Amino acid sequence: MEYKNLDQTQSFKDLKNTTPVDIKTELNEKRVDRYEIETGKNIKFNYAALPVNDNVLEILGNLGKEQALVEKYRLILSGETMNTGEGRKVLHHLTRMVPPAPVIFEGQNIREFYVKQQERINIFAGRIHSGQIKGSTGKKFDTVIQIGIGGSDLGPRAIYIAMKEIAGEKAMMEANFISNVDPDDAASVLGKANLKSTLFILVSKSGTTQETLANRDLAVKWMKKKNPDLDPSKHMIAVTSATSPLASSDDFLDSFYIDDFIGGRYSSTSAVGGAVLTLAFGKEVFKEFLEGAAESDKNALKEDIKENAAMMDALIGCYMRNVLDYRVSAVLPYSQGMARFPAHLQQLDMESNGKSVNRRGDPVDYHTGPVIFGEPGTNGQHSFYQLLHQGTDIIPLQFIGFEESQQDVDLIIDGTTNQTKLNANLTAQIIAFAKGSENTNPNKNFDGGRPSSLLYGKKLTPGALGTILSHYENKVMFQGFLWNVNSFDQEGVQLGKKLTNQILSGESSDNLLKAIAGKLGI
Repeated sequence: MEYKNLDQTQSFKDLKNTTPVDIKTELNEKRVDRYEIETGKNIKFNYAALPVNDNVLEILGNLGKEQALVEKYRLILSGETMNTGEGRKVLHHLTRMVPPAPVIFEGQNIREFYVKQQERINIFAGRIHSGQIKGSTGKKFDTVIQIGIGGSDLGPRAIYIAMKEIAGEKAMMEANFISNVDPDDAASVLGKANLKSTLFILVSKSGTTQETLANRDLAVKWMKKKNPDLDPSKHMIAVTSATSPLASSDDFLDSFYIDDFIGGRYSSTSAVGGAVLTLAFGKEVFKEFLEGAAESDKNALKEDIKENAAMMDALIGCYMRNVLDYRVSAVLPYSQGMARFPAHLQQLDMESNGKSVNRRGDPVDYHTGPVIFGEPGTNGQHSFYQLLHQGTDIIPLQFIGFEESQQDVDLIIDGTTNQTKLNANLTAQIIAFAKGSENTNPNKNFDGGRPSSLLYGKKLTPGALGTILSHYENKVMFQGFLWNVNSFDQEGVQLGKKLTNQILSGESSDNLLKAIAGKLGI
């Protein structure tokens, strides 16, 4: 398989010679129907308001073939070592879909390993829900608290919040999360918990994550202080690797395993998300979530970009980043349940493709991953949309919307429901950004020509949520292939950790470190 930089492709040179598309004049009702792809579980990707036309799309299709996007995705599914920086396979897809052929590592079928871990979680969760397993004082567990950071927190937390609104009163346990090493984070969660009926999940693949272990120790100390009769080991499980120090520890009721082939930001469909979400909602809800993700994974295998939503999203995003020079992108879910989804996507995208060297370690001479931010609509309209509409930078937008609300609590007020008002706002923003509005008063003039796309469906169900998650994971993967960067390591996280350990150990001789640390009482 050939791996080459984006600027070495003929298609990229062709793209740079195209005439930019004026979406202000090009957007019409015919494009709304033509420029749309279904990605799975009734979720569709509409790109009618993005700055492309048939000519640009043809070149983008050629670029996808030239960079062998689908072929490289197939290599991932086959178990090829695609995380070149760390010499690892990339197998998060196998947590939710059967690969074209078995992936065997050290005599073990990896898909079967992931399935077995989820089955073990299902059995354990059933015993918790039935009261067969109780806390150390005999109380039934009704709350679960996940202790993790980064990918062990952001994805599972975002998905839990979305599913909580779906499940409503059918939820089996309440979930909370502790991530920040700031002791106030843990205190705010622990202070509200009935520890006698609380089960903790410690998530650390290595078993050595500093922030996570510090929060574990804080939680144990809190339990012993507030409820001396509690046995913390009867209130905690671990999600870790089979070789970590946590795997066989007597400090846990049980341990469920992940491996080095699943990066933290891609781990929501593994035991990292599976444990907390199955405990909170039951195995059937999590199964539907996995099935939705698998549908989008299968869609990403289609060769034609007009049938492959994630690849189309990735290619247009690359065009906007590298030809039109748009450096920031906003994700705007018009669904309160997806309030924390932009935070997860920040890590997914920026940790994956925030790289300046290619897979060989050579510098690249073009921009890679954009800055990602977002907030639910309509809140964002009253926050940062001013800059999006009239600021000096053009920022591509990706809206997420649904025909129906998650909960049956809507009312008709002034002739329409709140959900109708919400979607009217979403529709209006797409048109306002694209078309603008001329006014002789410069303060009220909107130039328009600001691109956006739309992921939408009938309702935010577990399956739809899985589809959306997979869509973004595959979009990021494809863009990494386009830029020829390794989307599956995160060396940029390591330097800060190294310096932190030097400060805490007192081993550093760096006077600058000491000077700044001294300002903070270290």
